[in-house]
Amino acid sequence: MNPAVVGALVGLLGGAGLVLVLLRLRARRITLEQRVGPYLRTRGTSALLRTDVPRGPWGTVERLVAPFLADGVRLVARIGSPAADLRHRLVRAGRTETVEQFRAQQVVGGVVGLAGGLLLAVLLAATRGGALVPLVALVVVVGVVGALAPDWYLGRQVARREARLLAEMPTVTELLALAVSAGEGATGALERVVRQTRGELADELARTLAEARAGAPLTTALQTLADRTGLPALARFAEGVAVAVERGSPLADVLRAQAQDVREEGRRALMQTGGRKEVLMMVPVVFLILPVTVLFAVFPSVVVLRVGL
Repeated sequence: MNPAVVGALVGLLGGAGLVLVLLRLRARRITLEQRVGPYLRTRGTSALLRTDVPRGPWGTVERLVAPFLADGVRLVARIGSPAADLRHRLVRAGRTETVEQFRAQQVVGGVVGLAGGLLLAVLLAATRGGALVPLVALVVVVGVVGALAPDWYLGRQVARREARLLAEMPTVTELLALAVSAGEGATGALERVVRQTRGELADELARTLAEARAGAPLTTALQTLADRTGLPALARFAEGVAVAVERGSPLADVLRAQAQDVREEGRRALMQTGGRKEVLMMVPVVFLILPVTVLFAVFPSVVVLRVGL
């Protein structure tokens, strides 16, 4: 146990927090709206002109934390992904929050990481001792990992959702082709498939159908679907359906061809994954199974030679 190191670590982090608070208070500038607002605010204004003021203890805490949270959001925005890319990834993941809300989650994750790193560093210093610089580095690393964890999880969500979309696409496309072959139009086939199916692709088609009902052309709504998901297979699907609707091509044949292309692409991806895993599959064979086989083959001969000698 090294109380001096623990005290120095806690004091250093506390001093850093105090410096950040003082810098924030110094850098905080009062805008013209904040200066003039109290003199222009009157009683009895309508609900459209009155802003919602948070009430209660949690509202007070929110108002106190909001400036520091805004600073954290700006800091994370500088070191994180660009806003346009992050917005596109949120849409691809099917999430409804804004970029600012996601940045706030990253800030909260960073704060939780710093708290966990500080606790771990104090425990290490109290039990095993250690220098101050590695413990501070540990706190910083854990805080950065906590801030980047939501971004990593978002990437995992995007990959899983796109995999589900590709897995559902052949079946949904075959159902659309069947409905078109039965005499339904493109919009009617979409309505029937959306009513009869569930899943990520069905939700995307329902959104596309809502845009078409709102007045957008079906081809434009399908192109928006392709841009929103970012999948090449869905882009080819939207382009094929748009060309078939505009030029009067047999839509059922186009849909069946799209379903077959998606199945072939999935088969090729599976073969490529198997080829990449082939080397990893050889590791247990070469280092575990083969030595045991050689041992079983050689050991009786060695025993016989020793007995003969």
